[in-house]
Amino acid sequence: MSGHSKWASIKHQKAIKDSRRGQAFTKLTRAITVAAKAGGGDIDGNPSLALAVQKAKDASMPKDNIQRAIDKGTGAGADAESFEEVMYEGYGPGGVALLIEALTDNRNRTGADVRNIFTKAGCALGEPGSVSYLFDKKGVVVVESEHASEDDLMVAIDAGAEDIVDNGDHFEVIAEPSDFQAVRKAIDEAGITIASSEVLWRPQVRTEVDEETAGKLFRLLEKLDENDDVGEVHGNYEVDDAVMEKLAG
Repeated sequence: MSGHSKWASIKHQKAIKDSRRGQAFTKLTRAITVAAKAGGGDIDGNPSLALAVQKAKDASMPKDNIQRAIDKGTGAGADAESFEEVMYEGYGPGGVALLIEALTDNRNRTGADVRNIFTKAGCALGEPGSVSYLFDKKGVVVVESEHASEDDLMVAIDAGAEDIVDNGDHFEVIAEPSDFQAVRKAIDEAGITIASSEVLWRPQVRTEVDEETAGKLFRLLEKLDENDDVGEVHGNYEVDDAVMEKLAG
């Protein structure tokens, strides 16, 4: 089992999201507006807004769209007041643990939609706390090995990163959420190409899944991603390189 499978899984999910960029922009806009409403429009003084804006930039959202979303959150923006953050927990195919982050203006509707997606996939949602204990919330910056060595990434440690994980074809730079922006900035200012960066729920242990289970799992993930209220889905699955290549092909 090589580390490549983790990065292949990331790229697989990014490809799914890129194919529905318009929908992704809607979700990113909502996240920016809610963050600005909750903590103000100063990116430097609002870590949640900084993360939301960085995600939007990574997705190539136009600057004007980002600013409009911030203005909406800090202005009259009654829409932002009606949204709330909700976390759903459950087990997917093969016993894979899944955490689903959502922004919704109707908790009952979103809960019913997510539950229905799980049910149709032959899976079930769990109670709060049934899955989250298997994850730690961390900032993760992914850098492909061809773009940097571990020594190059020592600037991240100096900026507050707690660990650098060598996965063969890529590194994962791990940081506490509070240090994430500083760590990402240090890597970027060092001229190192960043493949992806986000604050996520990182699994403590991963569950290896076979080809059949992986196919069912990715179909479930796609259905969740199609839901406008679902923001991020985190899982503790591990997929072998050869299986990923078959699924991607």
